[in-house]
Amino acid sequence: MVALMVAGACGRGGGGEGGAALRRAEMPVAVNSESPFQYPADLFDQGIEGEVRLRLYVDSLGRTVPESTRVASSSGTPAFDTAAVRGARDLRFAPGTRDGRPIGVAFYQPVVFRHAAAPQEPALP
Repeated sequence: MVALMVAGACGRGGGGEGGAALRRAEMPVAVNSESPFQYPADLFDQGIEGEVRLRLYVDSLGRTVPESTRVASSSGTPAFDTAAVRGARDLRFAPGTRDGRPIGVAFYQPVVFRHAAAPQEPALP
């Protein structure tokens, strides 16, 4: 599952006209049907989990600009960081908009590597 956590986006506001409010931008929305992030097999087998925070830039066509992708906050495990950056290349988005027009937007994307909860087995009598 891909979820967007927007920590902020750069934008320009109209500073004049009696302090008019900044126009609100709608952030890009991920449209992948499946997560493009691959859990490193050796870390999965060892039960190691982690979270990476990426800084992404999505252009006005909804494409991730690969050369702009950066690890903003490392998981502390290089294999997770590498897997997050690699998977980000395959993210697809509906572009961000301002006033109904598509815009390029920079934002933060968390990538969480967690084991799914194991199904509970019934207690033996």
